[in-house]
Amino acid sequence: MAPLYTDETPDEVKNAKGLHLLTMNTPNGQAVQILLEELKDVYGTEWTTTLIDIMTNEQKKDWFLRIDPNGRIPVIIDNTVSPPFPSHETSAEMLYLIKRFDKDDTFGFKSDRERNEALQWTFFWHGSGAPYQGNLGWFNRQQEKLPAGIKRFRDETYRVFGVLEIQLSGKYNDGPKEFLAGEGKGKYSVADIKTWPWVKGWERSGYTKEEMEAFPHLLKWIDRIAQRPAVQRGIGETYALKK
Repeated sequence: MAPLYTDETPDEVKNAKGLHLLTMNTPNGQAVQILLEELKDVYGTEWTTTLIDIMTNEQKKDWFLRIDPNGRIPVIIDNTVSPPFPSHETSAEMLYLIKRFDKDDTFGFKSDRERNEALQWTFFWHGSGAPYQGNLGWFNRQQEKLPAGIKRFRDETYRVFGVLEIQLSGKYNDGPKEFLAGEGKGKYSVADIKTWPWVKGWERSGYTKEEMEAFPHLLKWIDRIAQRPAVQRGIGETYALKK
């Protein structure tokens, strides 16, 4: 098996013990950061962190591609096993973390049905919401605007906001839910943690308050999750690159 680390690997990465996180304070990075902070509050989970400046393409260098061939953040490396085990793709990382470090299913579910519901909403955002909203941001940042591209991803992002609103409103179920998955009003889980860092940025995506008034349950959900101390730490200064 080819070695995971080489001479080019930063010392703080190859010498890390336990869990190590490679991240930047983007929505995908924040999802894993928040989950780690939540696990810390419940279980005292510990990890170390390397901040990656993706604007310099550090994540495209050979040392990083050995860990994640896709060259994207975040990545977690579990050094508690031999050989060290890297996990990439945000949703896969989160599922690995709750399998290994959430013994009481605080952020998952014990019942197969509820667990699958959490997977549905986690991958709904992984495969639909995040790509749509991410592409909307990309097209909006270009100097040469492409109206068709902006309209396509603006409409699709707004549509998936509406899908979340349907779920949280309980329109086709037994009443409003506080969280995306779980019986009754639901339970705060990886599904919410995966989705929230993206949706909270609706203003930066160019939507107006008037447009978002169509999603009252979604807006309450955003505010509800934002009040959690681990969430605030997970998007906070600890993960901000120092210039």
